[in-house]
Amino acid sequence: MSDDQCDLLCLDLDYAEALRTSLPGDEALRGRAELLRALGDPTRLRIAHALLAGDELCVCDLAWIVGSSQGLVSHHLRQLRSAGLATSRRDGKLVMYRLTDTGRHVLALAGAPMKEADPV
Repeated sequence: MSDDQCDLLCLDLDYAEALRTSLPGDEALRGRAELLRALGDPTRLRIAHALLAGDELCVCDLAWIVGSSQGLVSHHLRQLRSAGLATSRRDGKLVMYRLTDTGRHVLALAGAPMKEADPV
C-alpha cells in the first residue's frame, strides 16, 4: 500500500462526522480561495508587501518599489481591489492605494514564519 493511504479501514464515524459538518460551506471556501488566489502571484504578493510597509502608495511609487511597469502594477492592483484586499482613493490627479483590513490580515497569515519542516 502507498504511504498516503491507510492499510486498514478504521473510521471513527462520530468524530469524522462532527469534523465534516463543522467545515465551512462551499461558498465560504470559494471566497477564501479567491482571497488566497489574489496573493498567489509573486508580483501581486510583492505589491501587497509594499503596501503593507508603505501604508498608502500611488502606482508610480509602487511601480518603482517593486521594479515593474505602471501598467503591470495597475493591473495587479485592480485584481487586489476586486478581491477586497486593497482599496483606493483619489487625491487630486493621484490614485492612492492601501491594503484593507482583510488584506492586512490575509497577508499577515501568508507571511507568517514557517517551521523548518513546512514546504517552501
